[in-house]
Amino acid sequence: MKSREIVDALIGRDAQVTEQFFFKDCRPLFVSVIRHVFSYEVDYDEFVNEFYIYLMEDDARRLRQFEGRSSIFQWMKIVAIRYFIAKRNRMIDSNPRTPLFDRVANIADQSRDDESDARMDVEYLLAKLPNRRYAYVIRRLVLDDAEPQVVAQELGVEVFNLYNIKKRAIKALTELALKQVD
Repeated sequence: MKSREIVDALIGRDAQVTEQFFFKDCRPLFVSVIRHVFSYEVDYDEFVNEFYIYLMEDDARRLRQFEGRSSIFQWMKIVAIRYFIAKRNRMIDSNPRTPLFDRVANIADQSRDDESDARMDVEYLLAKLPNRRYAYVIRRLVLDDAEPQVVAQELGVEVFNLYNIKKRAIKALTELALKQVD
């Protein structure tokens, strides 16, 4: 397919072309962008999801700006780099200033040993979670019981995307916990 045909199919929301383009054809390109833009681990699916939403906003306004003066891959690279460089400053810091489990160590009420141990286990797992954004989402939504709208605003994402992030975060945390048990 030529660049223009790919763009037209993406604008038309052709599921087969979208899957092929974002998850196969552009994978090496996007992995390179992730490696150069972020200093911490970013989930590929989350990256693509956020970028796709960005491209498709306002009836695919950004995709419609493609003029064909370069290949679609070169255009995607430039747009992705610009978008994520601006966005990374609003994303979660990969190196928190204080270890996450230190806050739990200061629990004074010894009558809650079981609760304290459980919280420390969760904090330990969150500290081990390689994706800091996932840890943040779990902490805010599950442990702090924060409103999804507030957390979505803190992250600079839409609420429906926050739920996707939460789902992937819980899956990653579960896999990590199961590995710790083995």
